Amino acid sequence: MEKYNIPRRSRSESCYYGYWNRHNNVKLVPSYKAGKKIILEKVKSLYYKKGYSARQIGEFFGRSATSIYKFMRRYGLVRRSAAETNNIAYVRQDPSYHLKKYLTPKEEKLKIAGIMLYWAEGSKNLARQNRGATVDLANSDPLMIQLFLEFLRKICGIDKKRLRILLYCYANQDIKALKRYWHKVTKISLNQFIKSYVREDFLPDKIGKMKYGLVHIRYSDKKLFLQIKTWIKQYLNKNIDEKT
Repeated sequence: MEKYNIPRRSRSESCYYGYWNRHNNVKLVPSYKAGKKIILEKVKSLYYKKGYSARQIGEFFGRSATSIYKFMRRYGLVRRSAAETNNIAYVRQDPSYHLKKYLTPKEEKLKIAGIMLYWAEGSKNLARQNRGATVDLANSDPLMIQLFLEFLRKICGIDKKRLRILLYCYANQDIKALKRYWHKVTKISLNQFIKSYVREDFLPDKIGKMKYGLVHIRYSDKKLFLQIKTWIKQYLNKNIDEKT
């Protein structure tokens, strides 16, 4: 090392590696004060800055998650809340879709049509009680439904198996026949139709107004939901700016 001018570790660094690289079954030898400081700063960096879990930090040091939590308690390191943990997991989660990067003029028009349809007819609420984080468009027009599905499939590159359909109809209608109809319209398997919402308290003058009922096209992915909202905002801002 001296021949090739390789610097030696300081005593505190040696304590750091010696302390954390011992086998779990071997009683730990108390480290020097400076070594403890290095360990503490490393744990803080991994947990707070990089968002590592206690298990991941334990794997880094060759220790169990329980040991890491004990260490954190000893030095007053506050654990993340459940909401913070969920947010970190959400950010790191791979999306279930693949946006098409390069669009032809025809595909650009399809994209605009899709985001405008969602702006007009789609759910925009993130609240859990309102099926937050789910792309949800409802309509009774088969052509509108087909156009929106074309947008999801070609522009958003969704996982088709994650699509779900909810049928909304009245009690005097044939639910099985309506499902078969929307199956043909959407090309979505009947296995992906969830429990229908059937109105029992409808008025007689409502009969015949929705011949085939109404369907909700649902795709559960918060990232796609936010992406569509971003596209809508960008399109509106661009066109407002052009007009003004």
